[in-house]
Amino acid sequence: MRTGTSARVVALTGAVLLAATACGGGSDSDNSGSGSTDGDSGSKQVNVYGVDGNMGNALGADFTEEGALAGMKGTTPLTELAGDFKDRLLEIDPELQDYNYAGESYDAVIITALAAQAAGTNQATAFGPYVNGITFGGDQCEDFAACLAIINNGGNVDYDGITGPLSFADAGEPAEASFGLLQFGDDNQLDDSLTEYVIAGDEANAASDEGPAYAAPGTTGPALTIGTLLPLTGNLAFLGPPEVAGVQLAINDINAAGGVLGQPVALVEGDSGDASTDTATQTVDRLLQSGVNAIIGAASSGVSLTVIDAITGAGVLEFSPANTSDQFTTYDDKGLYFRTAPADTLQARALADLIGADGNNTIGILAINDPYGTGLAENTKNNLISDGLSEDSINLITYDPQAANFDSEVQQMVDFNPDAIVVIGFEESSRIIQGLNAQGIGPQR
Repeated sequence: MRTGTSARVVALTGAVLLAATACGGGSDSDNSGSGSTDGDSGSKQVNVYGVDGNMGNALGADFTEEGALAGMKGTTPLTELAGDFKDRLLEIDPELQDYNYAGESYDAVIITALAAQAAGTNQATAFGPYVNGITFGGDQCEDFAACLAIINNGGNVDYDGITGPLSFADAGEPAEASFGLLQFGDDNQLDDSLTEYVIAGDEANAASDEGPAYAAPGTTGPALTIGTLLPLTGNLAFLGPPEVAGVQLAINDINAAGGVLGQPVALVEGDSGDASTDTATQTVDRLLQSGVNAIIGAASSGVSLTVIDAITGAGVLEFSPANTSDQFTTYDDKGLYFRTAPADTLQARALADLIGADGNNTIGILAINDPYGTGLAENTKNNLISDGLSEDSINLITYDPQAANFDSEVQQMVDFNPDAIVVIGFEESSRIIQGLNAQGIGPQR
């Protein structure tokens, strides 16, 4: 379900984004595009881009000087969320700064619940085969209550959720997805008036197998218990609040509609931390001991890779709202891993088109050295090359997020002197961008 008519939505045909125009990089409109110079100083204008790991208002909170992020643009999996959905999220958490992955978290819970009801059991090994089919074919419905009514009347559902039609592919991930093209304003916060939306992927690539036949209408049974593995601490903690709110709102809606298998859905919350700690492992152990049937999370691809075997090996379903590494597309997950977030192959296409639309001919990429960063960086680089750039015109540098500083990586960007710099990372991105600003090649002009 995509709402609103003010945003321009551009669809992809196959893997090619037809158009993705955006306002020129930087705060001075005379300086947009490749190789342009500042009229006062003669210095080169460098366009700076971010991605879902850092394109949030939490990044702006690290900058006190006005305009330090002005003009920085980037991509994130994002649907134009309906105002009433945002309002309901704010009732859960009035302090929300962003809504990134809130819709994906909500939809992950709803799909899990519908799959369990369709299968007539809370056992993940039995309801996992129903997950893909919940997102396509059958009768369309846009909320849990409407979908539950279809199931209870003997029909099959096609859940078109908060984040769109979904239409999962065989790998248990969206065949197409909506991305937001975001931009920071002079106040170092995202300027919503400049946000545009594009569609990447193709619904035609959705799976064709709708799964097993549904259980008898109105089947009841033991309660479904859902656990969360979301970033309350660590370098993705800024994503935690909207994800937690999305999960809680979904649980509220499910239980208000009568629950699953005739029982209220139970929720057991947990922290994922980040890949530098063993928080996720400890949380997963606790969740499994508590008897959860499904775990929503993790947000970090690197974290999920450390726990996916433990979760699926225990016969529990893992459903991430934010994992984007393309490693999961072919991972041996025993049919128990799913995600509402699109694979980075789709975000990389949207990002490459955004970079190309601004006329950049030489690109520096600074990427966190983890499955998320390296995967998105390589896919973006490959798309830029397929679009006509030479390999020599792209300088991809990976970095250790735990490093004491990023002076060396920033200096390499200074020496490369690109038209554009892409920063693929998490909370450490603020220190990298501060370093770029100090060298005159960041978003600050």
